[in-house]
Amino acid sequence: MPRQARTKSESGYFHLIVRGIGKQILFEAREDYLFFLNRLERYCLEQDVGVCAYCLMENHVHLLVHDGKDHVSLLMKKLGVSYSQYYNRRYKRQGHLFQDRYLSEAVEDESYLLTVFRYILNNPRNAGICPAADYAWSSYGLYAHPTKMMELALVRALIGDEEQYRRFVNAANEDVCLEYETPKRGDAWAREMIAECLNAESGSSLQSLDRKGRDAALQQLLEEGLSIRQIERLTGISRGIIQKAKR
Repeated sequence: MPRQARTKSESGYFHLIVRGIGKQILFEAREDYLFFLNRLERYCLEQDVGVCAYCLMENHVHLLVHDGKDHVSLLMKKLGVSYSQYYNRRYKRQGHLFQDRYLSEAVEDESYLLTVFRYILNNPRNAGICPAADYAWSSYGLYAHPTKMMELALVRALIGDEEQYRRFVNAANEDVCLEYETPKRGDAWAREMIAECLNAESGSSLQSLDRKGRDAALQQLLEEGLSIRQIERLTGISRGIIQKAKR
């Protein structure tokens, strides 16, 4: 199935999300967060993309960016490749780290810009971790003293000084923005994916493959979104073997 073209933004503002494949943890240690932010700043400066807000959660990342030169796709590609290589090397793993392509939505008016801005900063609070001001891995604390990659002129003009900023972020709200949806994917869909991805008439045909071929096929099915339970049921391959292939 061909990929859908991304929506262009007349304003240049985008809300972006990347998530670990199968909700894979992206950040295991302080050094991981720092490496990601280092690369984010490097590639933002290279591609002339400004960051209005960011929040690095354990298994996903939210960004609000301004891209006046249509460079955001290259930014995200470089960021994804660089961080995947770092993470796989550090944790001795192989394969894809991020789920599919990043999600994006155009932010075309100032009202929604502020909605996305607050929503991103409040991810830790909404997840029951801590208030926005106490979370170490977001841009909350950069409002007054932004780093080189931050672009806050419009946001500051709309919100005001630091006290107004704190009140705005902490205000009771029901902000709803772009998020990954949990698709309803039954066995009929899973059988179609097995046939499409592996050119196999049935899942049980994986049992006849050698170990290397079988594990590669299992890894591909996992990356396409099949659950371990689905693969076990449709292929007859044990959960333990599937879990080893996932690594």
